[in-house]
Amino acid sequence: MSLVFNNSQTKLSSYLTQKIINSQITNIKRNINLTSRNNSIKVNLPSIKLNNEKKILSTNLSVSKRFNSSSKEKGRKKVTLNTLNSLYKKGEPITMLTAHDYPSGLFVEKAGIDSCLIGDSLGMVTLGYNSTNPVTMDDMISHCKAVCRGAKSPFIICDMPFGSYEASTEDAVRNAVRLIAEGNAEAVKLEGGKEIAETIRAITKVGIPVLGHIGLTPQRQSSLGGFRVQGKTVEDAKSLLEDALALQDAGCFGITLEAMPREVASFITSQLNILTIGIGAGNGCSGQVLVQQDMLGSFDKFVPKFCKVYADVSGIAINAIKNYVKDVKDRTFPNNEKNCYKMKSGEDKKLEEYIKSLKK
Repeated sequence: MSLVFNNSQTKLSSYLTQKIINSQITNIKRNINLTSRNNSIKVNLPSIKLNNEKKILSTNLSVSKRFNSSSKEKGRKKVTLNTLNSLYKKGEPITMLTAHDYPSGLFVEKAGIDSCLIGDSLGMVTLGYNSTNPVTMDDMISHCKAVCRGAKSPFIICDMPFGSYEASTEDAVRNAVRLIAEGNAEAVKLEGGKEIAETIRAITKVGIPVLGHIGLTPQRQSSLGGFRVQGKTVEDAKSLLEDALALQDAGCFGITLEAMPREVASFITSQLNILTIGIGAGNGCSGQVLVQQDMLGSFDKFVPKFCKVYADVSGIAINAIKNYVKDVKDRTFPNNEKNCYKMKSGEDKKLEEYIKSLKK
C-alpha cells in the first residue's frame, strides 16, 4: 500500500460529501506505516482508486498544520503507530487517555500519555447526554481539532460516532476520511465484531489505521441490556475471541477490550498478534485507557467500577468558584493592587479634578 499526498487543489473519491467541499487541502503530512494483507491499494491525491473503480469529484479540503507535527514540549518525541507497535513488542504497557477539548489535550500532552483517544464518550462527560449515541460527525471533528491543538505528541485516535459507519461501506470510508482530513486524527476507532470486518477492511485499504473495539460496546448498550459486563461465560469468551481474530484479519492495528473478566481479556490478548487496550478488562492487556473526566473526578453522574479516581477536580473547581463568589460579594476581588490597572503618573489626579468640575 502506498500513500502520496499533494498540497494542491484535489480531486477525491465521490465518497466525500458536500459538507467538505469548498475547503482547501494544505500541509498534509502523514506517518502511517500500514500494509494490507491481500490487496495493494494506491491512494494518490488528487484522486482515490478503490476496488479498481475510479470515481472523481472536484473538491477542496482544509487540513491543519498539526498533522503529525513534532512536539514542542522539550524531550517529547512524536508517538507514531510504529512507536505503539514497538512498545507492544517489548511488552511495555501502552498508556491511553481520552481528551475532548484543548485543556484536556494539553493535560495529556504534558503528562506524557502515549496515545490520546477522542472518544464519543464526550457525548456524556462533555455534552451531558445520557448516552454516546447522539454524538455527530461534526461533533467529533470539532472536538478532535481542539484536542490536537493541545496534544502534539500522542498518537491521535478518534471514535467514529454511532451512525457514521453502519449503513454502508461507502459511508464508513467517507466518514473515516473526514476524521483524518478535517479532524486531524491519525487513526479511527470502530465498535463491533466480525459483522464489521469488511467495513474495517475497506477503511484500512485507503490507508487509515483502525483500532477495533469489542466487549461492552457503548453505542449498542440498548441491545446489550445496558452497560453490562461481557464474556462472563466460556461460550461468550469464545465468541469474543472470534470477533477479535476477525478484526485482526481485517487489518486492525489493535483492539480495545472493554468490560470483560480479566481472564478473558488476557486470553484474547495472548491469541492475537496485535496490541490490545483494556478498559475494565484487567492488567493483562497491552495497555490501558480511561475516560479523563472519570479518572479526574469531574463527571457527576457515576464512576465505573473499573475506574480509579486519581483526583477530585470537581471538588477543587466548585470550592474555587465558591471562593470567587464570596470575594465578589465582599468586594475583596478584584484587589486594587494585584488585579487592577493604573493610570499614567499624575493622570489619576487630573481625572479627580475633572470629576470635581462636573459636579459644580
